[in-house]
Order: sequence, then C-alpha cells, then structure tokens
Amino acid sequence: MASKIIRRIITTSKAPLPIAPYSQGVLVNDTLYVSGQIGMTTGGDLANGIEAQTRLALDNLGHILEAAGAGTSFKNVVKTTVLLADMSTFSVMNKVYAEYFKENFPARAAYQVSVLPKNALIEIEAVASVGEVIDTK
Repeated sequence: MASKIIRRIITTSKAPLPIAPYSQGVLVNDTLYVSGQIGMTTGGDLANGIEAQTRLALDNLGHILEAAGAGTSFKNVVKTTVLLADMSTFSVMNKVYAEYFKENFPARAAYQVSVLPKNALIEIEAVASVGEVIDTK
C-alpha cells in the first residue's frame, strides 16, 4: 500500500497574490516549494531597479516561508533558482541575496531569461525543508 502524502497550499496576504493559476507555496510533507517571486508589492507595483526588486522578491519569499509555520525562515531554504532579465545585474543581485542568506548557503542556479512576468528584472523560486534545521559539517 502506498504511503499517504500530505499536501497543503500556503498563502499569505503579505506577499503578492498569484497572477496566474499557481500557488504561492505548496507544502508536501516537510518540503516547501515556493513559486517564483518577483519584486512586486502586494498592490501589484514593481519596485524600481534590480537592487530594490531583488530585496522585495526576497521579502516576499520570506513571507511565504513564514506562512508555512514551524519557524520556517531563510535558514530552511535548501535550493533557489534565480531568473534575471539581464545577467549583467548578477553582482547587484548577489550582494542583496547575501543579506538574506548569511551562512550554510542553499544550492542555487541563476539564469538569464528573455522576459519575466510583468517585465520584472528578477524572479526567485525556492525549495525549503520545514522543521528544525540542524547544520552539521
């Protein structure tokens, strides 16, 4: 007999509501999948510039992590994917990213894409484990 998988849709009013048919986050057992977040306010306005959009995208991601409960934070993130409209902005993005991920960094991929939703400059998605994180060397 197959084991049961528990799935819970994660939503928060602190991050922009989806602009298409997807969820802000999906928790499957103790793994949280966070949909790509752009630098958009809950009112639908894009921040100006790559630095501000990166910060807002990560703030939005943080709100979704928090909504998953169990003390979930950036420390729980194990993988991110960063989509950039222009790879020449990578160093600016990376500087802001380092303010949120300070140690035991998640695995990460970064790509340049031709267009992002709402013509954003950046989109960041994440996978996190929900529960107490115990780091070992």
